[in-house]
Amino acid sequence: MKVAVGGPLKVAFRPWVEGLENVPAEGAAILASNHLSFSDSFFLPAVLDRKVTFIAKAEYFTTPGVKGRLTAAFFKGVGQLPVDRSGARGAGEAAIRSGIEVLERGELFGIYPEGTRSPDGRLYRGKPGGLARVALATGAPVIPVAMIDTEKIQPPGKVMPKLMRPGIRIGKPLDFSRYQGMEHDRFVLRAVTDEVMYEIMKLSGQEYVDMYATAMKRQLAEAAKAEKEADKAAKAALARAEKEQAEKEKAEKDQQTGESRTEP
Repeated sequence: MKVAVGGPLKVAFRPWVEGLENVPAEGAAILASNHLSFSDSFFLPAVLDRKVTFIAKAEYFTTPGVKGRLTAAFFKGVGQLPVDRSGARGAGEAAIRSGIEVLERGELFGIYPEGTRSPDGRLYRGKPGGLARVALATGAPVIPVAMIDTEKIQPPGKVMPKLMRPGIRIGKPLDFSRYQGMEHDRFVLRAVTDEVMYEIMKLSGQEYVDMYATAMKRQLAEAAKAEKEADKAAKAALARAEKEQAEKEKAEKDQQTGESRTEP
């Protein structure tokens, strides 16, 4: 997949990279990145010599049919790991278990602390559960990563990608061994996550928003829904006004026609 996917990506888009020396040649490490585009999970592994394992919903691997098998093969090839989102605590616990397993094998584990893609290119508050718990449970160093301009390659609604150079900045590894054994302390989890997000902010130059990206997406969806309903109501009101005006004009015309017929 590094040849079939990574090679053409590097040739076509020519991504620039800074801080490649901060990724260890061997041993476990966590790559914690901002998340601007679906393509982030392809550009980052493409510029590294080592395999990076991300997590993906299990549905990508279990869809029946030829298309489902091809999709599963593709995601396995690019290092995606299926996570079963069923159960009491869903994807969060499954992601943590998967991340720990990857790191215990001495591999690189990729994670997006924001939990979802940024809806507007800004950097949002990191979720403390996954990243911090995996880091403290394994003792693996956390390497902050900033993806630059990947959201401009294929904006929402665009089918064809735009050929341009995205960037990747890789920061120095962060050591959280001072918190080892405290992975169930929510204040420690928050502190670890915030420190990582601060480093990502410095690398990316993004504006930081102290709220979760999922909450912002809900706000945007609700605002879009309200705007759509308001637009629909305005159109309905305009249609009623036009209908009333037409009926009024017709009544006036009928009255004028009736009066002309009764004239001597």
